[in-house]
Formats: sequence, structure tokens, C-alpha cells
Amino acid sequence: MSMILIVEDENSIGEIVELNLKLANHNAIRVATAEEAIELINNGRNFDIAILDIMLPGMDGIQLCGEIRKKDSQMGIIMLSAKSQERDKIYALSTGADDYVTKPFGVQELIARVESLMRRVKRDAQPEQEGEILQSGPFTLDLKSRILYKNKQMIDLTSVEFNIMELFFRNAETAMVREKILEGVWGENYFGDVKIVDVNIRRLRIKIEEDPSNPQHIVTVWGYGYRWTV
Repeated sequence: MSMILIVEDENSIGEIVELNLKLANHNAIRVATAEEAIELINNGRNFDIAILDIMLPGMDGIQLCGEIRKKDSQMGIIMLSAKSQERDKIYALSTGADDYVTKPFGVQELIARVESLMRRVKRDAQPEQEGEILQSGPFTLDLKSRILYKNKQMIDLTSVEFNIMELFFRNAETAMVREKILEGVWGENYFGDVKIVDVNIRRLRIKIEEDPSNPQHIVTVWGYGYRWTV
């Protein structure tokens, strides 16, 4: 059974989310502050997914997301916020979040997002039985350990970033529309904005390109999408 951390200081929202997650057969623990969440994680509590409100007392949810990513690149992270501006979504996703839900939201939509992300987290935890190493130029993708290497140097990726790289490796030199990347990584029933692809591409370029502003490997196909090339 999955373990989900909810960090939400509004009791009415937190209680509804916690109750509905439990009704959907998930284990859920709710705290009101980022500091409490960090204490749980530091004390060895393992979570599959964290649902983080951006506006928290003390350390905010975006800072918390960054702290979690320093310790765990594989945990699924969904951000909640009453803000709907584009820059807030991009800012939240750029810190390492996997998804973003704007308040007010329908509980069933949130549950669907959680379960979609959970399927990816659980799938990613299963080692590949064959074809464990993919090679592309100076890059090596180890599917068993879920590690990307560039010239034998390890590059730390989130679960979503790793899945994008696997999709690119398996479709090298092929122009892929954003919707195809979205479907291949987030699933065909994903409810969110296709722009989540662009934010993750931006993060990947920072990690793997010599000059992220002039990418040589994840190339933009203008008006279409992206192409992986070596």
C-alpha cells in the first residue's frame, strides 16, 4: 500500500484530502508545516508521494520541495496552490515537482493525479529484466539502477526526468510532439497542462547540456516539440 505525505496548513482542505486518500486505499499522513515534514523524512519515514501546499507558515512548499529533492530524487511530488499564474506553476515545477494542482480543485481530480503519479513511481521501482543499458553517444542510461551517466559521470535525475530520457533514447533522432512526450511519460489520462513538458526539458538541459541556452542534445523543433540527438 502506498504512503503519501500531505503538507497542508488549512485544516478543512487537509482533512478532506487525507480522508479521500484513505478511502481510496492509500496510507496518508498529514502535517501542517514544512518543518514537520522534514522531521518525518529525517527520522526515516519513507513516502511514495508528497502533496505540498505552496503557501505554508515558515518554510514554504517550494523550499520544501527543494529540500526533499536533495534527499530523494524518486519521490513523487504534487504542488498545491491558490495561485493560478503561469510563473507560479513554472517556479514550482522547476524546483523538482512532478505535477501542479490549482486550488480550488476537485478531490477526485487530485486522487486521479496521485494515482497516475503513483503508477509511475511504482513502475520506476521495478527493475528491468532485459535491455538494462541504453547507450546514446556519450550518455548511458542504466534502467536497473535508474541512473544516467555522461562520459561515465553520474547525473542525478528525478523519476520524471529519467522517464523522459528513456523515451528520448528509444526515439533518438525522431522529432516528438509535446503531446507524445506527455502521453509517454505522464500517461494518456493525464489531466494537466502540456507545458509541464517544457519545464522538465528546461531542467534536463541544465543537467546534461554543456550550454543549456544552446542545447546540442535536446533540440527544439520549432512549432512541434523536441528531438534527441547526439
